[in-house]
Amino acid sequence: MAISGSVLSDDSVLSRLDHGLYRLERVLALVSGVAVLSLMVLAVISVGGRNFFNQPLPGYVDWIEQAMPLIAFMGIAFTQRDGGHIRMDIVVGKLKGRPLYLAELATTIAILVLMLCLVWGSWAHFDRSFDFASPLWSRDSSMDIALPIWPAKLLAPIAFSVLCVRLVLQVWGFGWALISGTTRPVAVPMIEDVATQARHEADSLSGRDD
Repeated sequence: MAISGSVLSDDSVLSRLDHGLYRLERVLALVSGVAVLSLMVLAVISVGGRNFFNQPLPGYVDWIEQAMPLIAFMGIAFTQRDGGHIRMDIVVGKLKGRPLYLAELATTIAILVLMLCLVWGSWAHFDRSFDFASPLWSRDSSMDIALPIWPAKLLAPIAFSVLCVRLVLQVWGFGWALISGTTRPVAVPMIEDVATQARHEADSLSGRDD
């Protein structure tokens, strides 16, 4: 299930880096949200054109293909920072202290290794599409209105790279927590119980902030 987490802060270098990266992640998440809204607008225009003028929006499917990486990838680092990704927490949710930090550290390192592989693979996929000598710098294009595909392919390694930086900070955070044994680790999402989650959701709906 998806578990929201609270991220603590202090005046350490790690915490300052966390907040600096979080600002970038929020911008990327905003771009993702704008992409979703844009697709909704395009859908209205396309359906309206089809129904009223018998002329749907040209290249509607092509624009969807271009926007999908924005929707799918731009917000993953933002969600990782706040601990919002779906995961099985039956065991981890019952751990406390160093056992919890060790489990979180191990899984975060595993995710980081996977994402580094995905950065390498997605960059190679983009590189096969991009060519300065080709029209619009692209070796391939969409089928309807011939949009160059390399911009959409470039978004994946960019988003994955930001996620890798986030994971490095979390490895740092969990590693330091494991060594120090602190009860208040910074820059990492700490699992909240159901009551705390409900209180935060109520505060959010009422416009209050902790």
